[in-house]
Amino acid sequence: MYRRKRHRRTYRKNTRRTLRKTNTLLREILLFLQSLLRQPFVKTVLLIFVILTILLVPVPWLITKITPSADPGHFGKSSQTAPFALAEIPKKVTVWRTASHKTETVDFEDYVKGVVSSEMPSSFPLEALKAQSVAARTYSLGKIQKSQTGGNPKSHPKAPVCDSTHCQVYQNPSDLKSIKGTSWMEGKDGWKKICKAADTTRGQLLYYQGELVQQALFHSSSGGKTENCQDVFAASVPYLVSVDSPYEDEATHQNEQHTFTVENFAKKIRAYCPKIAFGDIKSSNIKIISRSTGGHVEKMQIGNGLIEGRTVREALELPSTNFTIKISAGKITFTSSGSGHGVGMSQYGANAMAKEGHTCEEILEHYFTGAQVVQWAG
Repeated sequence: MYRRKRHRRTYRKNTRRTLRKTNTLLREILLFLQSLLRQPFVKTVLLIFVILTILLVPVPWLITKITPSADPGHFGKSSQTAPFALAEIPKKVTVWRTASHKTETVDFEDYVKGVVSSEMPSSFPLEALKAQSVAARTYSLGKIQKSQTGGNPKSHPKAPVCDSTHCQVYQNPSDLKSIKGTSWMEGKDGWKKICKAADTTRGQLLYYQGELVQQALFHSSSGGKTENCQDVFAASVPYLVSVDSPYEDEATHQNEQHTFTVENFAKKIRAYCPKIAFGDIKSSNIKIISRSTGGHVEKMQIGNGLIEGRTVREALELPSTNFTIKISAGKITFTSSGSGHGVGMSQYGANAMAKEGHTCEEILEHYFTGAQVVQWAG
């Protein structure tokens, strides 16, 4: 018992001695800091440190708030949603009917079906029809977005889209029945196949770098290579660049010939371009001057004039600017391949790619460089 008491007294004494030493050390530290703070430069350094701490501590928190958390590689296939805000797909769309000069409001997806039915043969493989559905849906939505900022064309100011080639050809079920017949409407390879293509891709759109593709252009066939947008429509569009379009053997308007007398040719050109002083147009001064990356005619010399291949195509009603010329015995023969402006998706190219086993996404991502098919989650 005595040993325990003596041990406790010794312990308390040592503890008090340790506390006194600690207190003494703390006082010395405090005195040192007080003397240090009296120095002007120390006050300045300390102030800078405090300011930087206040400014920098919230930065990591702010970065986590303003930086998207989604992985950029998360999308790119139609089965996935995009890590960015998607354009809202409307339930209805107003269409300008050129024949009646009236508007018609229809279900948006029914409109897509009417466009696909009118723009691509239903005999094409399902994957090609699906690609056409996505392109038609995207193009229409781009037009609708533009109309919301007062951008309706002068030709149809009351509606964002029309039913002609000015926008996309559209026919409603009643039109289609009268043109294609009851058997096409009821058969599995007609209207039902179109509906399957559109329904399967419902809500799918083309996007390029987080923005809706505004120009989801397409044409019948390219003749082997599509056109750069700027070579046809002046404006450069990053996803509308020239790409190979093989397998177009089944395309219409391949190696199609149109022959005119030089006199008749000159008459048509003068009528279409009345403001150009061509002078005397004769066999010796009709020639192709330049071609685009896609191989289509860019410029032609006709007499004293220099005009675009596109203008020649329109004046002579040729199917394409992908043509050659041969002049002999007072006649000029144009041999053309392809049909349409040649920009964007070749429909016969899509047909061939689908037959080769390519999917809707692969077809679209081939013809719209850098674009991706994204599923609208609404």
